[in-house]
Amino acid sequence: MIDPRLAGRNVLVTGGAGNIGAAISRAFAAQGARVAVHHLAQDAPAPGNAEWAHATPDTGAARELADELGNGSFAISADLAEPEAARRLVAAVADRLGTINVLVNNAAHCETPDTLDTLTHGSLERHYRVNAIAPALLTAEVARLHHDGEPLSIVNITTDAARAFPGQTGYGTSKAALEGLTRSTALDLAARGIRVNAVAPGPVQTGWMDEDVLARATAIVPMGRVGEPGDIADAVVYLASHQARWVTGQVVQVAGGHAL
Repeated sequence: MIDPRLAGRNVLVTGGAGNIGAAISRAFAAQGARVAVHHLAQDAPAPGNAEWAHATPDTGAARELADELGNGSFAISADLAEPEAARRLVAAVADRLGTINVLVNNAAHCETPDTLDTLTHGSLERHYRVNAIAPALLTAEVARLHHDGEPLSIVNITTDAARAFPGQTGYGTSKAALEGLTRSTALDLAARGIRVNAVAPGPVQTGWMDEDVLARATAIVPMGRVGEPGDIADAVVYLASHQARWVTGQVVQVAGGHAL
């Protein structure tokens, strides 16, 4: 039998209340872990002509999920676009749990339009603040609190759009920065026993694909289907598990062969 050795571990999942984040939170809870379900308390209005690509679960939904997970799991809010949010979030979770064994940098900012023609300083900054800067700061904070001998695994959620995806300039390039962060921090933290990896999902149905988009996405995935949130969650649990104890600095594409 495989024992991932995650029972009793403390896990912080950013953006942990909806879609892929919720699947990740449930997957860790199923292994007996306690989960701090981070969420954004309230979306700010979309700036200018932009639109949010995904709805953000509210505080009530995050609390309901934490109650469902049980085992001491709880919901906690923070706006990761704020400069001090990472420090405050990690401190609050550590104060409640004592230690953080797994950090999953899943929260993401994605707005449309995001083309080169519509690119602005503001849109680029919004993408980078949440998708690259916040994960870097969160990684630094949990690493500072790490004690020798304690397990600590960091898993970043990127996207296969980071390879090159027309029409997603800010989102795709900020996720490419997150992949670079994965490799650099893995090297910086390896001697301290801290592992850093990433999962790069392909097209995943989280409600954003209508029938036409779903059909077109399915047609370009070699394995013949789009992903489900659980496909990503299983890969994250593996990278955080004892079975991946000698795996670090890797970006694992979980995409059914898409964008190879």
